[in-house]
Amino acid sequence: MKRIRKIALWTIVGLLFIGSFVYLYINSRPKEERYNLVNASTRTIERSTVLTGKIEPRDEIDIKPQISGIITDIAVKPGDRVATGDIIAKIKVIPEASSLSSAQNRINVAEINLEDARVKHERDKALYERKIISREEYENSLKTFEQAKQELDAAADAFDIVRNGVSRYNATESNTLVRATITGLVLDVPVKVGSSVIQANTFNDGTTIATIADMNNLIFKGKVDETEVGQLAVGMPMEIVVGAAPDMHPTAEIEYIAPKGTDNAGANTFEIKAALHLPDSIDTQLRAGYSANATVILSRNTGLLTVPESVVEFRGDSCYVYVLTDSLPKQIFERRAIDTGVSDGINIEVRSGVDSTACLRGERITE
Repeated sequence: MKRIRKIALWTIVGLLFIGSFVYLYINSRPKEERYNLVNASTRTIERSTVLTGKIEPRDEIDIKPQISGIITDIAVKPGDRVATGDIIAKIKVIPEASSLSSAQNRINVAEINLEDARVKHERDKALYERKIISREEYENSLKTFEQAKQELDAAADAFDIVRNGVSRYNATESNTLVRATITGLVLDVPVKVGSSVIQANTFNDGTTIATIADMNNLIFKGKVDETEVGQLAVGMPMEIVVGAAPDMHPTAEIEYIAPKGTDNAGANTFEIKAALHLPDSIDTQLRAGYSANATVILSRNTGLLTVPESVVEFRGDSCYVYVLTDSLPKQIFERRAIDTGVSDGINIEVRSGVDSTACLRGERITE
């Protein structure tokens, strides 16, 4: 009985050993590698570049006062639409002492000249009536008297403008009323009631009361690297993608390429401007300063025999693909050199080496 048990035990051990050996042998054999097959196909290859920039109004106007003073009223706020001539703000004039003094001195001089002209005119009138002087002398005297009266009126009006900012003859065109010079959207009002403002002069640009822009006439302003600027030209179309409005894809046309580059963090870039073509239905959705990307097609080649770049093996200046020569009992591929052309980063042109009937090795099939 013990002998039988021993034989059975050794039999089981032997079977386990043989089974383990067979299992290890089978699993140690290399598995057959299989690949997806790819064919060359005819397609269009486009080379494009993407420019980053912003949406800006073509006409953005800073409204500045014609006189210095203090803001007493602001009639608009950012986001309001205004028309040419609409009142933006009102200013209380704070005249400069020197300007006021000069205006007053002009009045004094004009009064003196008027009195002299009046006396001379009355004297010449009496002499003319007594036929002592000619009519021509009398008319000259009258002309001088009238001119002196006009000069006094002008001096008094200039004094009112300096002191009050309002002409006595044209109050509707008062310098104290700041008006819109274009029709558009108010982008910014950087002043408040009570703010001091100054008019533009030789030494100062003047205080900006408001910034107005025509939002129906927008442009894309961006930068292009020096390596690609030579491939762009005025009139080339582009497609705009606005980050804040991803559903909008307005088109644009390049209208300006800067002739001089600027250094931007070590890279030489050139400014690009393109006119946006907007349907009437979406013009109000865009805001000045929106970030945007512009895609420009640099070249388009049609009817090219292409393969995916992923199936091409690049070795130095040479390119290779693996062409299927047999599929049974396993796949066998032949390494073959090809001549390549243009690429869009996904597909590449094949000029020679394979045709559309060749089956090329693609991605490995994983089990």
